[in-house]
Amino acid sequence: MGGQADDIMPVDKPPKICEVPAKLVPVEVMPPLLAQPTPAAPPADGQPIHALSALILVAVDSLWAVFDWVPPVWIVAIPGCFAAVFIPTYLIQRHLKNDSRARALTFATILAVLAAIPTFVTGTPVGLGLLAWTGLGKLFGRTPPK
Repeated sequence: MGGQADDIMPVDKPPKICEVPAKLVPVEVMPPLLAQPTPAAPPADGQPIHALSALILVAVDSLWAVFDWVPPVWIVAIPGCFAAVFIPTYLIQRHLKNDSRARALTFATILAVLAAIPTFVTGTPVGLGLLAWTGLGKLFGRTPPK
């Protein structure tokens, strides 16, 4: 420590840490995670509504142009429009979009209420906005370029 030459270790061979030889450990190789089957999950495309559900909303809501002139028919038309949107939307969201029951029921109820409002001014803009969001290309099987 005093700066003398005999305190310095020779550099010609590395110092030994331990005299005991290292153990060999067997390595287990696992298959990749993608090779394992995974349960069907809804695609994470960011669109909550299927394009067919939005198209049904627009189609049924446009019928109010005819019913708008005959208010006594509204007694039958309001529940009919509700059912005409609710049932297919629930089935589309549940089976094509793979949504849970609660989520499919929520979207079906919202779109059916919009279709049952006795004017075509409410559901059509919402339906067209949803169609623009989801893209009609998915309806015909085309995928957007990435």
